[in-house]
Amino acid sequence: MKFDIVGKFRLWFFISAVMLGVGIAALAYNSFARGKAMNFGIDFTGGTVITLRFDQKAEIGRKIGDVRSILSGFDLRESVIQLVGENDLTIRSEPVDSDARAGIISELQSKFGSVELLEADTIGPVIGRELRKQAFWALLLATIGILLYVSFRFEFKYAVAAIVALWHDAIITVGIVALLWRSVDTVFVAALLTIIGYSINDTIVIFDRIRENKLKSRDQEDFGSVINGSVMQTLARSINTVMTTLFINVALLIFGGATLKDFAATLLIGFSLGAYSSIFIAPPLLYLTEKRFGKKKKRRA
Repeated sequence: MKFDIVGKFRLWFFISAVMLGVGIAALAYNSFARGKAMNFGIDFTGGTVITLRFDQKAEIGRKIGDVRSILSGFDLRESVIQLVGENDLTIRSEPVDSDARAGIISELQSKFGSVELLEADTIGPVIGRELRKQAFWALLLATIGILLYVSFRFEFKYAVAAIVALWHDAIITVGIVALLWRSVDTVFVAALLTIIGYSINDTIVIFDRIRENKLKSRDQEDFGSVINGSVMQTLARSINTVMTTLFINVALLIFGGATLKDFAATLLIGFSLGAYSSIFIAPPLLYLTEKRFGKKKKRRA
């Protein structure tokens, strides 16, 4: 089966442009209508961290859903609830005053019996700004590392195509998350880095086959045909890889609990985009780069 992926690059770029446009529009709408581009969690905006100790008979690990229901009654639906040990629970939420905190503990006590407040801390916005800086540097350093590696492993034009495809995945993922108004915290940054790692892995497999087939052709075959043939040769592998990862992510999204739903949803979006960009964005970009700059080199030679 032959499929002219390179020849239809305008179609793929148009689809990507539409997705990018929707994402950017969502970010702009959120900025004007909601006051912030994304639904930043307390890791970035600051908030309250409460640590509670429950009676051993409460079996709190099995009743986190009940705790979340109580918090929802205080308009704290986006709270992050973590079990610490067997009977301690940490709640990270938006800023909570002393009256609301006393009300939460009172309802928890009526539901579970003995509940002891171990600690209550406030995370300021200064820490949030520092986390945003660290997240930015993490993404930037990952990008630079990938650029250097792919340039060394292949050529600089391969690296440029790979990086554009990676940022294509990252920006569209950010835009879709903003459109869905999902919570954004440090776990979201971890998800973005995971998506970048997945996407570059698939792209490198395809690039490796392209380079191998290009050497075999010895310039007797058009580079576009080499790319199309290479993508088709690795297509089954790409589809199988993304399907297995998506099955796991869907299972995590359904059964992973409220805390992991945003993480799983972000991975689901990003892995799908990563498979798309590895097949339909990075190879055509490589072809266009070769077509533009490869001819200049030949003329100089």
